[in-house]
Amino acid sequence: MKMPWLLALALAVLPVIPALAAPPAIRLFGQLPNVSTIELSPDGSKWAAVMGDETSAQIQVRAVADNKLLAISPAEKSKLRDITWVGNDHLIATISTTDRLATLNNRAVESVHLLDLDLAQGGKWKQLLGDLHNAVRQAAGIPRPVIRDGRPYIVVPVFFARNELYTLSLAEVDLVRQKAYITFFGTSDTVGWMVGTDGKPAARIDYTTTTGDWRLMARQGTDYRAVYTERAPLDRPYVFGFGRDANTLLFGSHKSGEWEEYEVTLADGKISGPTTAYRGDRVITDRRTRTVVGTIDTRLDRVDYNFFDAADAALWRGLTRSFPSEQVQMESWSDDRQTIIVGVDGPKTGVGLFLIDRRRRTANPLALRYNGIGPDDLNPVTTFTYKAADGLDIPAYLTLPRGREAKGLPLIVLAHGGPAARDTPGFDWWAQALASRGYAVLQPQFRGSDGFGDAHLQAGYGQWGRKMQTDLSDGVRDLVKKGTVDAARVCIAGASYGGYAAMAGVALDPTVYRCASAVAGVSDLRRMLVTEARDAGGSNNATLRYWQRFMGAKDKNDTSIDAFSPARQVAHIKAPLQLIHGKDDSVVLLEQSQIMADALKAAGKPAALLVLPGEDHYLSRPATRTAMLEAQIAFLEKHNPPN
Repeated sequence: MKMPWLLALALAVLPVIPALAAPPAIRLFGQLPNVSTIELSPDGSKWAAVMGDETSAQIQVRAVADNKLLAISPAEKSKLRDITWVGNDHLIATISTTDRLATLNNRAVESVHLLDLDLAQGGKWKQLLGDLHNAVRQAAGIPRPVIRDGRPYIVVPVFFARNELYTLSLAEVDLVRQKAYITFFGTSDTVGWMVGTDGKPAARIDYTTTTGDWRLMARQGTDYRAVYTERAPLDRPYVFGFGRDANTLLFGSHKSGEWEEYEVTLADGKISGPTTAYRGDRVITDRRTRTVVGTIDTRLDRVDYNFFDAADAALWRGLTRSFPSEQVQMESWSDDRQTIIVGVDGPKTGVGLFLIDRRRRTANPLALRYNGIGPDDLNPVTTFTYKAADGLDIPAYLTLPRGREAKGLPLIVLAHGGPAARDTPGFDWWAQALASRGYAVLQPQFRGSDGFGDAHLQAGYGQWGRKMQTDLSDGVRDLVKKGTVDAARVCIAGASYGGYAAMAGVALDPTVYRCASAVAGVSDLRRMLVTEARDAGGSNNATLRYWQRFMGAKDKNDTSIDAFSPARQVAHIKAPLQLIHGKDDSVVLLEQSQIMADALKAAGKPAALLVLPGEDHYLSRPATRTAMLEAQIAFLEKHNPPN
């Protein structure tokens, strides 16, 4: 049959609209990064990386010259946390396992262990610290590499039993003999150490949690002398590195009411500052000298690297110019700065790693961060600032589904954890996964978020569930007013504090959200404080004081915070609520989601709780991370269809 000529003409003049390619599979966003941590050996001849696949993670060691595989190790049931080179032939892997301790009512805790790979002796892994006597045979801090007379060692904090009291002490491990022994003893108040390149402590940090007395103790011979003290029940000082030489230490203090940086000379205790020379979110430390060589400042839309040395600064400017309009991040460099690995994130390269060889003047792709996700799969991210109801500026990220007009979109508010944390510029696997399904994703940096100045952080004190919560819905109203999103198609999700915010969204601000998905969230604030007091050994401790300040609670039994506990406000919940929690979560206990599920059931409301087996607080396993995403997206698509 012939087509009627009028219809044929009409079809002929219709514009041809190219069909969007199918979005990447959800599992591609749930996978661990193909390379999550990568480190060059000091001489730049090898690189080692923590690599992920569909089922687990592994460590690979390869030669820089030809990418030849030198060693490989599966993580099996362990979780790989970090890798550290000691010289050019030893690699230390920091791993963790989840254990349940009968002494803590079978509560899940993370145990941290160290493995040594000797590439010069056949490339076999050996567990360290197993021969320590009267000590917890696991790491209680970061292992520090030491080369002494050409021989490799590590120095690491451990808990040592002395006079029936476990104290944070220092253990040294001879990596050739595979022998560990305690070298320096802490006190009952010791909370940290600063270790020099010789493996000996330059200083010890003590803190009396009941009184809030903080002390920086410089080592002088066999004794220690307090070179700085401060009474700090909250906002205790912190040491963040050696200065520009190893004779000084840098520390931050809040004694003026704002965080300021100071420098102390170890020999005489002379303090200079406050100084802005080290102002930033992090410092850049030279691996060889362990001194600070620059700072990193994470802004809303970019990350700035500021190097003190003119040659380092010129090197970095040249690198960033090689990748215009992309986010460039330093991953690792050799001690002579001739071999460099950078992470590059942007619309041209996607999310990948590049190997820079300055001798050959080359920059070659090394690996994609996420297999199967290329630059054409990324959803555009913009930054903006909106006004909260009381006029406070709230910075935010907005991820839009690619190929869709930014008008009348369905929205997911994705609240970060912390709450004193923040989202950062660059690839966000969770936001990208949601946007790939057709949702706009709003990530507000609500008051109480860190990284936007003291005033923004302090504006969150006492505002847990109050203005910290309405800051989120104020962002929704801003986007609705602009026409970007549809007010009737908004849901909220998040993990940890963000999981609390998701529950609170439908319990405390129920007219804004049509559904919520909470991952590892706190549902009962008073129960959380009671648990924290139990685990910290009493009500008078810094951890409890920290949470009480954010919650606006007088003590752990303050009933006023029940008004901001979703599990105690289920009567107000009208929208569907999904609960997801890792079974082995040692940060926010699974009981918090179980309490919420029980409260919903008691109120005659649906209670969907998905327990992720073997998962911790950080969604560390690709299988369970993918399971979370698939369950959450199915829930959102059911209750807030993107199309």
